[in-house]
Amino acid sequence: MTIIVTGAAGFIGSNIVKALNERGQTDIIAVDNMKKADKFRNLVDCEIADYLDKEDFIELFLDGAFDGDVEAILHQGACSDTMETDGRYMMDNNYRYTLDLFEYCQTEEIPLLYASSAAVYGGGSIFRESREFEGPLNVYGYSKFLFDQVVRRRWNERTSQIVGFRYFNVYGPREQHKGRMASVAFHNFNQYQAEGKVRLFEGYDGYGNGEQRRDFVSVEDVVKVNLHFLDNPGKSGIFNLGTGRAQNFNDIAVSIVNACRAAEGLTPLSLAQLVEQGILEYIAFPEALKGKYQSFTQADIGALRAAGYTEEFLTVEQGVQRYVQNWLLQK
Repeated sequence: MTIIVTGAAGFIGSNIVKALNERGQTDIIAVDNMKKADKFRNLVDCEIADYLDKEDFIELFLDGAFDGDVEAILHQGACSDTMETDGRYMMDNNYRYTLDLFEYCQTEEIPLLYASSAAVYGGGSIFRESREFEGPLNVYGYSKFLFDQVVRRRWNERTSQIVGFRYFNVYGPREQHKGRMASVAFHNFNQYQAEGKVRLFEGYDGYGNGEQRRDFVSVEDVVKVNLHFLDNPGKSGIFNLGTGRAQNFNDIAVSIVNACRAAEGLTPLSLAQLVEQGILEYIAFPEALKGKYQSFTQADIGALRAAGYTEEFLTVEQGVQRYVQNWLLQK
């Protein structure tokens, strides 16, 4: 049976493909939009059965070309640029495409695991999978929120597994193609390698310099959760996928610098020492992000735990060290 991964050349999708390979699964159809051609690099060390453009795939899929041969679809493909202002494109690409997949998967009883987002929560302070806590701040968040609403309305009519993952701030290998939407960890690493210093935003929204807090989750953990539900097709739901811990951006910067210093045989530095020595600089908070920025996120992972996922999540310090040592410094 074939597994279909959309967004397969992207950040999370390619990590899922690689993890499936490590379990011996190579009957994988990779679906993506390769307009950004350098994404192909994410699949160079992966084994797949075929590649299809996302528009060719959806046409073939809805026409029944894969009937009876699909074990599951892991739908990671989307425009994840929170600064995108073309709402028509965002809704068509993120909402309508996912809805078409969902409709057909329900008809053919194919499990669908899809990427939602913590962006559905907007500027709230409670991050629990319930309507009263949701209010996206941008059209990206709305595109994800709207499909989650469809799943809720159709819940009692479902014929096969449907799982939505509300990804929080994901970082890790294979994100180099994402440009400005790559993680702060990725950008801080490149800044440090190029200039010997890193930059974070100054204080905003009641937070001090670099003190905005996010739930940073390693892509390693994101993949493990996806595979857990792939292995348990009887479990459905919409789940937060974060660590359950909020850590500040300063923690990311300190972890990046000290992981690089460790590789050079140097002793670690504290936050105060990084600032004092000019290794960590704070820059003005961008006007374009004001009113559209989540200054705090922390996943409530109670539903995920109740669904049977028991693995511990990496801390920022653990995850960043692994990212730097096992990936970034090897490139």
